[in-house]
Amino acid sequence: MINVLVADDELPAVEELAFLLGRDERIGTILRASSGAEALRALEAESVDAVFLDIHMPAVSGLDIARAISRSSRPPAVVFVTADEDCALEAFELAAVDYLLKPVRAERLARSVGRISELIRDDGTAPEMITVDQGGTTRMIRRDDVTYVQAQGDYARLHTADASYLIRVPLADLEQQWADAGFIRTHRSYLVALAHISHLKLAAVRPSVSVEDAELPISRRHLPAVREKLEATRIRPQA
Repeated sequence: MINVLVADDELPAVEELAFLLGRDERIGTILRASSGAEALRALEAESVDAVFLDIHMPAVSGLDIARAISRSSRPPAVVFVTADEDCALEAFELAAVDYLLKPVRAERLARSVGRISELIRDDGTAPEMITVDQGGTTRMIRRDDVTYVQAQGDYARLHTADASYLIRVPLADLEQQWADAGFIRTHRSYLVALAHISHLKLAAVRPSVSVEDAELPISRRHLPAVREKLEATRIRPQA
């Protein structure tokens, strides 16, 4: 069970988030705080696995709390909850697990809890983060949220379940850098995350791979490498 602290200077926001978290069977104890100072006192008295922090609390902000707990030997996972994206870059520089925009949707919150579970299971190893620009706003996204990458000249478009982001890195460079992270080239225009593949057509006239709602081609040139990679990851019965 994941024990958490919810901190927001608006009590209805605390209760709403605590209610949503309470519906998740992975969540255990839920502590509540209506100010940054109260949150710090609660963290001194109790041990939690994760904190959900409103950024814009007066006096002691969510960012202040994150900086304070980052100095501990085993800090809890941090999820920021806010009404805007202005502090996204600073939030992820503080190794935040996630950044939720208000009003918080139940399905989006469930994904955050899943990320916390992964972090605990991986013994605190932080996920690889990528800086992207979208509409003049700098954001940080997790590499393991990228389902596939599409070549666009000297740029690459990163696709996630929610959006896509253009970065100034050629696809060939990403292919080399992300090979050990479970990404495989399937076509001159596509790099695919093996973890997000839902369906494959390898014997068809036109081989393809399905990722989320997209069906992407597998070129004849890359088909042998795709087959070899899948064969290497196949589960076999013990002799």
